[in-house]
Amino acid sequence: MKKYYVVWKGRTPGIYDNWEVCKKEVEGFQGALYKGFPDRASAEAAYAKGFAGFEKTENGKRKTENGKFSVLRFPFSVFIAVDAACSGNPGKMEYQGVFVALGEEQPVTTTLFKSPVFENGTNNIGEFLAIVHALAWQKQKHTAFPVYSDSVNAQKWVREKKCRTKLQPNEKNAYLFELIERAENWLRENDGWIKENSATIPVLKWKTEIWGEIPADFGRK
Repeated sequence: MKKYYVVWKGRTPGIYDNWEVCKKEVEGFQGALYKGFPDRASAEAAYAKGFAGFEKTENGKRKTENGKFSVLRFPFSVFIAVDAACSGNPGKMEYQGVFVALGEEQPVTTTLFKSPVFENGTNNIGEFLAIVHALAWQKQKHTAFPVYSDSVNAQKWVREKKCRTKLQPNEKNAYLFELIERAENWLRENDGWIKENSATIPVLKWKTEIWGEIPADFGRK
């Protein structure tokens, strides 16, 4: 069945009857807004209404599908998402980062990095290390993508360049605290690079209540 694609925000906004052509208009375009429709009439109606009106539900909140991230209601077409998982508090902790590219219907995710499992850690420490890891990875690769985390504390620690955890170091987490110190040092040493790239590589809060679970989620809830 033939589909039509509305591009509200892209290189050339409009209505397209071919996904490959539409893809060229939105792929790599920061903040691209687009969606497929089954016929031209509904596509034209949606384009005229505008994305802001189309995406809202009756209660004014954006939709999610069964708690999962909906690719067609997000401000960026590509980004990096990070998340941590911890069994206990403190407990066994790990973190990961994934690259997310929004496809026609579902996001395409590629794992960029995944930590080993650390003993006696916390979720916020994992989120902090994951954000720093994502920033360091981007500097090394010369890329510029927004970084999303659902931890407000970790984002605050990154801004302050200090992991302000209340967890105390011990024999079990000695290596974890070595990594924390290395991450803090990296943030201080690269302060100029971070400020220079803050517009193209912002560290942002993932809005779970609007978008569903972050794409880097370990799925253990």
